[in-house]
Amino acid sequence: MDSLLQLAADPAAWAALVTLVVMEIVLGIDNLVFISILSNKLPQAQRPRARSIGLSLALLMRIALLFAIAWLVALTMPVFDLGIQGALNEHGDPSFETAFSWRDLILITGGLFLLWKATKEIHHSVDPAPTGDVMDAKNKAITNFGAAIVQILMLDLVFSIDSILTAVGMTHHVPIMIVAVTIAVGAMFFAAGPLAEFIHKNPTIVMLALGFLLMIGAVLIADGFGVHVPKGYIYAAMAFSGLVEGLNMVARKARSRGAPATETKH
Repeated sequence: MDSLLQLAADPAAWAALVTLVVMEIVLGIDNLVFISILSNKLPQAQRPRARSIGLSLALLMRIALLFAIAWLVALTMPVFDLGIQGALNEHGDPSFETAFSWRDLILITGGLFLLWKATKEIHHSVDPAPTGDVMDAKNKAITNFGAAIVQILMLDLVFSIDSILTAVGMTHHVPIMIVAVTIAVGAMFFAAGPLAEFIHKNPTIVMLALGFLLMIGAVLIADGFGVHVPKGYIYAAMAFSGLVEGLNMVARKARSRGAPATETKH
């Protein structure tokens, strides 16, 4: 108890908490976009429940990993090495790693799953199946609540490991990490509903979000191979794309408001 009070009285601890909360919220955007897209494939009545369960699992998984930091850090130790000498970068170091840890394998698996899921959803959006029994058969797994939760759980694990390893690199105080993760997931709870509704009402946003998932999947795979892409570049690209799409939405609304007046004039 005394250690917690000392930690609460330390300005450096508060600065670390604020920084970590912001970082966890930013890292949670990927998780939130995936949960929103997947929950929107379910019937309307099941969507809020799927989002709540998905985010609750994300919170529980992150806290559990925080109490298993020693095991989590062990995941970064190499488990096998391909022994392949890659090309050298400008610093004389290999451009990619050939020694893989369990963390690398989890990131690669999660990235491949994201690529597969996003590509499948894009294909469905571009070339939808005909209505009827064929459509129902193809979408059976998508509209099944249990299947959606399993897919959310898989990606929660990948994003949780990445999130907690980032937190461990920023502070060694477990209480600060628990508070930061709880606040970040709480913010995701508030944002999940409006974000999912916004994505549902704007089909072009769905395609943009699926494009983000493709990019995130590629980054996870690259990270698993030891090619570290700065997250700032990724989120800057996402923000710029979102800004452009926002301008397109404003332009479309302006044209739709002007169309009746133009027809009346003619």
